[in-house]
Formats: sequence, C-alpha cells, structure tokens
Amino acid sequence: MGMLKEFKDFAMKGNLIDLAVGFVMGAAFTAVTTSFINGIVMPLVSLIAGKDFSAWKVVLRKAEMDAAGVATKPEIAIMYGTFISAAIYFIIVAFVMFIVIKAINSMKKKEAEAPAAPPAPSAQEVLLAEIRDLLKK
Repeated sequence: MGMLKEFKDFAMKGNLIDLAVGFVMGAAFTAVTTSFINGIVMPLVSLIAGKDFSAWKVVLRKAEMDAAGVATKPEIAIMYGTFISAAIYFIIVAFVMFIVIKAINSMKKKEAEAPAAPPAPSAQEVLLAEIRDLLKK
C-alpha cells in the first residue's frame, strides 16, 4: 500500500501534471500547425515555385520496368523537397513558439515591475507610533 501512495503522490505533483498538459497542448498545436502548413502555406509556395515541394527530387536511379509496365527495380531518389517542407514547418513552429515565449516573458516582467504593497507595520511599530502620538499631546 505504501508504494501505491508514493506513486499517487508522484503522479499528482504539479510538475508532472504541467508536463502532461503541455504534452496534450503540443499534440493539438502540431495538428493545427500541420494543417495550416499543408493546407495554406505549401499550396501558396507551390504556386509561386511552379510545382509541389514533395515532387522536388534528384533521381539517382530511374525505376526499371518490365514489358508489362511493372517496376522491377524501384526509383531511387533524394527527396529534397520533403526536407524543404520540413524546414519551413520548423521555422513556422519556432517563430510561433518565440512569439509565445516572448509574450509570457513580457507578462512576467510586468508582474515583477509592479510595485509590491508596502508591508504592514509590525505590532511594535504601531505601539511606538501610539506612544509618540501620546507624547506629542
């Protein structure tokens, strides 16, 4: 029973819960970013470039076909367009994360710059102030 309690304490620590929430948010962010890039950015880039990035490749060996048109040896190619797509994806994700972190840091900075309320006087200070006021009379 002691090990179960230890595991429960470990699993309910704030850091582990924060990590789990961050993981789920990251997965959702990945889905949104992927659909944005594949559905909006890459078609626009393909329009400008003239063809889809996934079609950009350097063929090292062409596919060999038999008389029936069936490939006997597959094509071997360096798919550099896929790499360019991944690099664009990375740059967009890194830029968005930069903006998010910058916003979080600016909010933290504003909280740190906000002056804290002066501490309440201690009981001894209050008593001394009352004595001072009584002596003035």
